[in-house]
Amino acid sequence: MEKLLYTGKAKQMWQTDDPEVLRVVYMDQATALNGKKKDRFAGKGAAAKGISDLVFHYLIDHGIPTHFIKQVSSTEDLVKKCQMFPLEFVTRNVVAGHFASRYGLDEGTVLTEPVEETFYKSDQLDDPFINESATLALDIASHADLEEMWGHCRKVNGLLKPLFEKSGMQLVDFKLEFGRLSNGQIVLADEFSPDNCRLWDLQTDQHLDKDVYRRQLADLTQTYDEVLNRLQNVLAEEN
Repeated sequence: MEKLLYTGKAKQMWQTDDPEVLRVVYMDQATALNGKKKDRFAGKGAAAKGISDLVFHYLIDHGIPTHFIKQVSSTEDLVKKCQMFPLEFVTRNVVAGHFASRYGLDEGTVLTEPVEETFYKSDQLDDPFINESATLALDIASHADLEEMWGHCRKVNGLLKPLFEKSGMQLVDFKLEFGRLSNGQIVLADEFSPDNCRLWDLQTDQHLDKDVYRRQLADLTQTYDEVLNRLQNVLAEEN
């Protein structure tokens, strides 16, 4: 019998009859400020899942190990169960968001090389920055684990920047999360959607991510549908 394991900001995780497989349900919910702001947007879950599925398929095809198994419905996926690292791996290609305010910079400056930051995943603590020595001291991950996960992050950036550019979008920054399977393998987990990345239109700099909700710039579902349609068109041409 299926059992609800966890309800997060935008997804639910359900145990299935297979102890190694979980069912993920994408909800029509958006949050900001670590969940302090919360609203419902019809169709948002399906759009976010559609984008994430396309990206995960693309990454799998290019050698990135992930937890993704298959689509079940417009809002549900089956994924491999894994023990999640309580870490968020953030890659920044362009100055934006907290990085801009933290250093008193103007948004939009392209960085000479990607900035890599790791955060400890905790809503109660507002996801504080964590360095490698603290990660090791707290026994969260080993040096080899961190090297492997950052290696995947760099490959993902190298794959997705040109993909989004072909779709008329600039990949400003993104957050990845990883987990360990029962066999010990580290895999990319969670999702890849405008919920955890920033995308700007290459021609207009229009925001095409969750910032439209944070800053009340545009309709969230329509924005996500636009990203999904662009990716679908580009990937259809490649195939």
